[in-house]
Amino acid sequence: MSAWTIEQRPGRIALAGQLRIDNAAAVWRALQHATRDVEHAHHVEIDLGAVSAIDSTIIALLVELRAALATRGTEVEISGASQAISGIVHLYGGDRAPAGTGRFARQRSIARLGSTVASAWAQWRRLVEFCGELARGIAATVRHPSLGGWRELGPLVARAGADGVPIVLVLDFLVGFVMAYQSTRQLQTYGANLYVADIVGISMTRELAPLITAIIISGRSGAGFAAELGTMRVGEEIDALRTMGIAPVPYLVVPRVVALALVAPVLALVGDIAGVAGGLVVGATSLDVHPHAYLAELRAVVVASDVWTGLVKSFAFGIAIAVIGCQQGLGTRGAASGVGRSTTTTVVVCLFTLVAIDTGLTMVFRGVGL
Repeated sequence: MSAWTIEQRPGRIALAGQLRIDNAAAVWRALQHATRDVEHAHHVEIDLGAVSAIDSTIIALLVELRAALATRGTEVEISGASQAISGIVHLYGGDRAPAGTGRFARQRSIARLGSTVASAWAQWRRLVEFCGELARGIAATVRHPSLGGWRELGPLVARAGADGVPIVLVLDFLVGFVMAYQSTRQLQTYGANLYVADIVGISMTRELAPLITAIIISGRSGAGFAAELGTMRVGEEIDALRTMGIAPVPYLVVPRVVALALVAPVLALVGDIAGVAGGLVVGATSLDVHPHAYLAELRAVVVASDVWTGLVKSFAFGIAIAVIGCQQGLGTRGAASGVGRSTTTTVVVCLFTLVAIDTGLTMVFRGVGL
């Protein structure tokens, strides 16, 4: 058994000696006893200055203790660690504030708005930094293809593409069906039943099919990437890859970006067909439009530029979803709760980014006359 001591003073708890895993239970009981009466204290310092050796289990217990005290309004600072110990403290987040465990502080509206804007700005700044790291990873993969985890490309395409076809077919079919059905009264009023093909065809190919498909991909693949990489992050698998000399971005991120860049346009094209089919069903059953007339009008109205502009949008959507999902996953902190936050944030950021990209590309296409 290794020798260790704990000393309690007002606002300070000093640990000394060798804190090993075989002493974990005793250390935990001593820490709980030492912090039992600090509920009303605003600040407590856990001093590791006299600790000569420490296991990761003890660091995890200290981080857990800090989180528990934070819920009672007590700020805990882990300090005094030597250079050899500070690395493992940093690895477990012992030098960072606990995420989401403190009491809710009442703030004025302006203060809450400012903190929200600051948090959003920090989020986008991290995303831009990650894009720069991804660009370096892509360049390194182009120079040395063996750096990429290309063995996973096939399974990634299958999971993101083939497995997503049924839900894309159903949702885009229903979107086309509802759009056509909502237009029946106005079209019948003016005797323009045949124009249901114009409404559904142009709307689905240029806008709705790419956007609906991208939303589906962000909920399936984007959140999945964040959960996978986040679990690897908190499980120290990312650190293990770095230890083995494998760069995580070329090995994990680049194949996922390539997979969604390939899959998203194909799924959008499938969505185009499903949406047009939904409009065809409404035209044949509610507007007395013969299927041949519907398809003839569709061929006359929908041109190639309508289709490929939607595919260009889908290509951009796929890259954005993969980048956001991977960035959130690799930036995960904490345990299961951190993975959950990363997954939720991925979906929210993806939805906002999709609308922003769609707006920008729509303005660009309109500016060049498409």
